[in-house]
Amino acid sequence: MSDPADLADGHRVDVLIAGAGPAGAELAWRLASGGAQVLVAERLPDLRQAAFSSAALPWSALERHGLPASVVAARWHGWQLLGPGDQRRQWRAADPLGAVLDFGLLRQWLAERARSAGAAVELGWRVRSWRRQGDGAQVLLQGPGGVRRSIQCRWLVDATGQQRALLGDPPPERHPLVSGVGVEWLLQLDPSRCTPWADRLSFMLGSDWVQQGYGWVFPMQPGVLKLGICRLEDPRHRQPALQGLLAGLQRRLGLEGAQVLDRHGGLVRSSIHRREPHQQGPLLGLGDAVSTANLLGGEGIRHALSSSAVLAPLLLRALAGEPAALRVYPRLLRRRLGWRWSLSGRLAQRTWLGLRSASADRRLATLLGGLEACTAHDLSGLLFDYRFERYGLRALPYWLGMR
Repeated sequence: MSDPADLADGHRVDVLIAGAGPAGAELAWRLASGGAQVLVAERLPDLRQAAFSSAALPWSALERHGLPASVVAARWHGWQLLGPGDQRRQWRAADPLGAVLDFGLLRQWLAERARSAGAAVELGWRVRSWRRQGDGAQVLLQGPGGVRRSIQCRWLVDATGQQRALLGDPPPERHPLVSGVGVEWLLQLDPSRCTPWADRLSFMLGSDWVQQGYGWVFPMQPGVLKLGICRLEDPRHRQPALQGLLAGLQRRLGLEGAQVLDRHGGLVRSSIHRREPHQQGPLLGLGDAVSTANLLGGEGIRHALSSSAVLAPLLLRALAGEPAALRVYPRLLRRRLGWRWSLSGRLAQRTWLGLRSASADRRLATLLGGLEACTAHDLSGLLFDYRFERYGLRALPYWLGMR
C-alpha cells in the first residue's frame, strides 16, 4: 500500500481505473505496456481478501491469457454431475481440461504484472466521486484513515464489478439485470477424503440439491476442496438461506467435520442482451460493470480478461488523439463474447429459475441423459464455449422449452 502522500492533489494521469480485479489489473497492464500513464485505485488493502470466485477455467483460457503455473491450485481432467436425485454421471479425459485457480494469488499476480509495466496500483483507495472537467474527469479518491486526494485523468474506467460503483445500474425497464448469489467454503480434510473429488469438476444438479441453482465441489491444493452453491434470485418465490443449504450439501456429500478455512460469498449481476451503455463521457465500463459475467455457469474471469483485451487498443487510440475509436467498443465486445453468450444467459434463466419441481428435474434428467455419449472435451465445449448447437436434436427441445 502506498503512502497517501504519493497521491498528491491535482496529480494527472492518462487513465484512472477503479478496481484491481482481473479486468482492471489486466487493462492497466495492457495500457501501461502501450506507454499510457495509468493509476489503479483498489478499495481492498489486501488483494487476497474477499476472494470469491469458483475460478475454474478451461486450459485454453490459461494459454490465451498467459496465466502462470503459480496461480493454479489444481488441474482437472473430467466432469462429475450428481443429480437429479441420486443419479451420477462422469466424463474423463487423459489430458488436463483446465485448472482451478487460487483467485487471491491471481489478483496479486495481475497487479504485480501491471506494476512491472509501469502502472501505479494503489491499495486501500476508492473512488468517492467524479465529475467531468474539460476533456477528462476530476476524481476524488479516499484512502486509508479517510484521507482524500483529487486526481485528474483523461479517461476513467469503472472496473468495480457488479457493484457498478461509477456507472450505476442501467435503467431496469430497458436493461434488467438478472442476479445470481453464491456462497463458498474452503474445506480442509484428510487427503483420502478428497479422492472422490480430485482432478474433476463436480456439480450437484436438481431441485432436491439446490432449487433454482446448483452446487459444486472443486479441488484445490492437496487436502483442500471448494464447496459452493449459486442460485438465481427470484422475487416471486421465497428462497431459503444459502448458508443452511450449503451445510446440508456438506452433510449429504459426506464432507462433514472438515475444517472450514474460509467462508466467502458474492453476487453476479448481468443483463441478458448486454445492450446497456458502456460509456458516459470520459467514463468507460469494463468487465462485470458491463455485464460480462455469464449467468449459466456463474463465471466471470475469462470474460473480464477478454473485455480488457478489447478495450485496451481502443483506449490507446483515444489517448493518441482518436477518441471516436471508442464508439465501436460495445460492438467489438459483443463480437468477442459471441452470439452464444446471450443464448447462454437466456438458458440460465430457463434452467435455473425453473428448477424447483419434480417435473423440472425430469426435464433436466432427459437433457443430461442425452449427453452421456459425449466426451469430456465435448462437455467442456458445451459448458465453457456454449456450443449448444453441437447437440442438435438431442437438446433442442429442452432449449426451446418443449419438454
